[in-house]
Amino acid sequence: MITGEVYVEIELLRKHGLSLRKIAEEVGCAVNTVRRHLEIDGLPRYERKKPRSTKLSPFEVYLQERQAAARPAWIPATVLHREIVEQGYTGGQSQLRAYMHKLKPTAQTEPAVRFETEPGEQMQVDWVEFRKGRNPLYAFCATLGYSRASFVEFVTDMKVETLIECHNHAFDYFGGIPQRALYDNMKTVVLERDASGEGAHRFHAGFLDYARHCGFVIKLCRPYRAKTKGKVERFNGYLRRSFYVPLVARLKQAGLTLGAGISGCGATGGTTGKRIQRLSGRPAQDGNCRTKCQEAEHVHASCGIPGNQDAGRVRL
Repeated sequence: MITGEVYVEIELLRKHGLSLRKIAEEVGCAVNTVRRHLEIDGLPRYERKKPRSTKLSPFEVYLQERQAAARPAWIPATVLHREIVEQGYTGGQSQLRAYMHKLKPTAQTEPAVRFETEPGEQMQVDWVEFRKGRNPLYAFCATLGYSRASFVEFVTDMKVETLIECHNHAFDYFGGIPQRALYDNMKTVVLERDASGEGAHRFHAGFLDYARHCGFVIKLCRPYRAKTKGKVERFNGYLRRSFYVPLVARLKQAGLTLGAGISGCGATGGTTGKRIQRLSGRPAQDGNCRTKCQEAEHVHASCGIPGNQDAGRVRL
């Protein structure tokens, strides 16, 4: 088989004025091969002259008609396999599935719209589950929408009392309270979506009172749409892969186990100090607290942290 390099050499030798016979001697091929290559543009390509017939070929029209009749639904390959076996098909399901994959229309993906907020406007909150069972471990994660500054606290439960205490610690770390906090459908925040109509949710009474007392508005993500709070979701992945997994591995090598009671550990962008005392409630009318949060976001955003601002304080 003549390689592409040989064909390139044929063209170069021809440009230098060599005869077809001389070129054939130089590259070691027939004169007719040299002549045929010089008559065409570009490198020769292999083309299958006739599609190869398979065991499935006689049933392809039937399969196309069956799926067309079922649209927008889709008939499983197992069902169609039974049908064509009754008609004489002797092949397997793998060949059928490969052909069905060609017939299946590609799903139209919804374009992602990047949503940005002003300083002090939004905080995204989520839980990350690391361990269940008799020794559970969870992480409360809060990420500011403008600066991507993040706060993490490891706890042993996800009760509403723990959620409120973690909020207090996060507000103390951020230096203020944002205007809105974005959550998914955690039961400690919302008990029923659209309970009294679209957008009229039934919130957890204790957490709703806390939000009113502090002065921030509860906002919910769209169901099954984790990208709505993509900033904290992004940080969650960083926390698990770049902080938790390496830390657990290092502790395991030392014969230790990570627990929520450990203190004095640091993560990218900050270190933990003494335990933060639970904060007293902040009045909703405290505009100074809102201004402090806006100023804090400007500071976090101007720190020059690379990437997606995967930095924050981690409390263990």
